[in-house]
Amino acid sequence: MAPQPAPTLLKRLVDEAHQTYGTFVQDYQKAARKVADTRGDRSIATATVSEITFRRWTSGKVQTLPQQPAPWILEHMYGCPAHALFQPAPDDTTRALPAIDESELTMTARDAAAHAEDAASLTVPDITLDRLRDTILDIARTYNSTSPPEVYRTAKELLLDTQEKLDRTQVPRQREHLYLTAGQAAAMLSAVCFDLGALQPAVQHSRTAILYGQVIEHGPLQAYAHGALAFLAYWSGRPAAALTLVRTAQGFGGLGATACSRLAVIEARTHAHLGDHEQAVQAIRDSLDIPHSNRDDLHDDIGGEFGFSSERLAMSNATTYLLIGDATGAEEAATQALHLLDQRDAGSRPLLISSQAATDLARARLLRQELDGACDALAPVFDVPRDWRGAGVLERLAAARAQLTRPVFRTAAKATELGERIEEFSASSVSRNFRGSEPLALEP
Repeated sequence: MAPQPAPTLLKRLVDEAHQTYGTFVQDYQKAARKVADTRGDRSIATATVSEITFRRWTSGKVQTLPQQPAPWILEHMYGCPAHALFQPAPDDTTRALPAIDESELTMTARDAAAHAEDAASLTVPDITLDRLRDTILDIARTYNSTSPPEVYRTAKELLLDTQEKLDRTQVPRQREHLYLTAGQAAAMLSAVCFDLGALQPAVQHSRTAILYGQVIEHGPLQAYAHGALAFLAYWSGRPAAALTLVRTAQGFGGLGATACSRLAVIEARTHAHLGDHEQAVQAIRDSLDIPHSNRDDLHDDIGGEFGFSSERLAMSNATTYLLIGDATGAEEAATQALHLLDQRDAGSRPLLISSQAATDLARARLLRQELDGACDALAPVFDVPRDWRGAGVLERLAAARAQLTRPVFRTAAKATELGERIEEFSASSVSRNFRGSEPLALEP
């Protein structure tokens, strides 16, 4: 009887790893893909081995090395030269492997280099992060001097760019920076969608901003987005839900005085929609008297649309006074807002805010039955270009149009003419009214 061939090193390693043909071929195919990446030859990635070949390789009857890429793949699997795998296994007690040759050392070095290159590719240059931050600063700070359609395009490009960078880096510091920028871009998209009259996209973008803020536990971003959801809620006729959202927003840490003032304004409007005049007036007072001067990195350091200027605060409170039927308070607040705006250079005067304040002033005067004064207040509003006619001013104009149908104005030719001008102005806007003749005048 012919002597049985001595077990090869490959046979011993297969047995020690408890590999069946099924597990061997899985490991072989996985190794083939790695070797293909290392050697830059994609044809290797599909290499496999049949069961007959596997049995022959482990039988000890192979006299010559298999053709490539099998030796490369086997060397990758077992970490030793291919020719040693098909030789009899060492029979000493240490089972020392044959000496490692230069090809194995080279393979190991290549694998290590490839892994390091993969890791290095999962980063974003810091200069790119600086560019993204500069972009969100520019969007926020020029928001009121840029038309809503243009803001939308720029903010959308920034969000997509930031999301692409998030897919590229695994560096924790960079991912935190990118999540913050993505959340800020989503918040700007929410604001501009509202100005363009698209309520549902505005809601969705605010929720997106909240989720990004949760990932990095950023209080000011979550508070801003919850505040946005609150006024979107009472705009859609859900003031109770809005109040809950405001309370949630006020509970986040790290908020500066500007953030607290903004949330107090939104709370005041919510109470007004709920018919709670006393709480609405108290919240207005709170918005004007925040008992600290803390700052945060969103509402204060970036500012702009994330901020809350004195004229915006006054304009917003004017709207709340109108909701509770306080013509005097509304006229005083709207007049203050317009006075503050007049102190700005013409090029830096935000049209969205000034047109809303002027419309609220007209509405306050209509409550006093001062038709001529209302016409004077609305005169500059009718000069606003169509791209700047945001949903906030359209809702306010819809409310003014409804006031002009009161019996006291029914026979006044000037009231008829003013109503027709409002309809014509609104019809040619790029935005649209949400609720027609039942305005909620939400924009803070």
